[in-house]
Amino acid sequence: MSLITASLAHLERLIAFPTVSRDSNLALIDHVEALLRAAGASTTRVLSDDGRKANLHAILGPTDRPGVMLSGHTDVVPVEGQAWSSDPFVLRRADGRLYGRGTADMKGFIACALAMAEQARGRPLRVPLVLSLSYDEEVGCLGVRRLLGMMQQMPVKPRFCIVGEPTLMQVVNAHKGKTSTRIDCIGAEAHSSLPDAGMNAIHMACDVIAGLRGLQGSICQQGHHDHGYEVPHTTVHIGRIHGGEALNIVPNHCWLDFEIRHLPQDDIDGLMAQVAEIAATVRAEARQRFPQADVRLSPLSSYPALHTPADAEVVAFVKSLTGGNSVGQISFGTEGGLYARELGIPTVVCGPGSITQAHKPDEYLADSELAACCTMLGRLLDWAR
Repeated sequence: MSLITASLAHLERLIAFPTVSRDSNLALIDHVEALLRAAGASTTRVLSDDGRKANLHAILGPTDRPGVMLSGHTDVVPVEGQAWSSDPFVLRRADGRLYGRGTADMKGFIACALAMAEQARGRPLRVPLVLSLSYDEEVGCLGVRRLLGMMQQMPVKPRFCIVGEPTLMQVVNAHKGKTSTRIDCIGAEAHSSLPDAGMNAIHMACDVIAGLRGLQGSICQQGHHDHGYEVPHTTVHIGRIHGGEALNIVPNHCWLDFEIRHLPQDDIDGLMAQVAEIAATVRAEARQRFPQADVRLSPLSSYPALHTPADAEVVAFVKSLTGGNSVGQISFGTEGGLYARELGIPTVVCGPGSITQAHKPDEYLADSELAACCTMLGRLLDWAR
């Protein structure tokens, strides 16, 4: 069976597992682990605290020398509220496209990796090929951190890492980092006819938002710019806000969630210190009237930027597999920055599909992208033999 035919079969099965981040991925892990063991891989699971989810680390070939690791995540984003043309968890092939939740982000890459592993069955490898699958990437690269702890204890670590996020098969050497934070504004309730008798927490949140927007303006005007990125500067984004219980009550609580997606050369600690100053200013003004008023920052998730030099050995190696000449940068993040920072593994991102199709109704992966990924992994397998 060809790599493409096998990859299509694997993708159909993988899409059928509705591995939304909030739900368990164990059924998919059971399925994938059985396939990899049948192909001769040695496998290790790293479970979440509650045991409902698992990372999977699999090694094909020798374990006493560094090899190439293929990294991907098993979770997908929800489909509720999206107008799909067909069942998002049933693979549909039409007009040269493969439709389904996770086809582009990023079960297409995992399907190709499984097909490659099956072709390695019974054929000795001189260099190990590693498949590393994590959970909860979509909510902040949470699962992979437990996997990193296990890998730090391994006597031999991979020589290179390829993260298979969708890049249209372009080799990507850099991406932004991200830090997500919740800000709770605590005021004091009162009847809405007597607003000065209370402290409006929503108004406090508006002042915080004004400060965050001011920070964004300062970054745009004075911060670093790298035009290799579609958005060339660090971004500050407020994505969620909630406050108040009834219109006739001065709200005593309002929270907002924001993120900073930062260029590799920007100091995230320095940026967060500026956010803390914004919160301190709003807090101090509120406490002039109500000493119990507060503005609290709580971290939600974070991952580091990736910045592999364009002339690094891993870049040239993966370009030799894809046949491409260019190197790109992406604004979205991956676990690649963690592998590079925590384990020192030279890492690039390269996978089938386009991020513009991810997280949307009728997400799809072009047939040609699946074929190109199979070509890359077929060359990798030939090199490893």
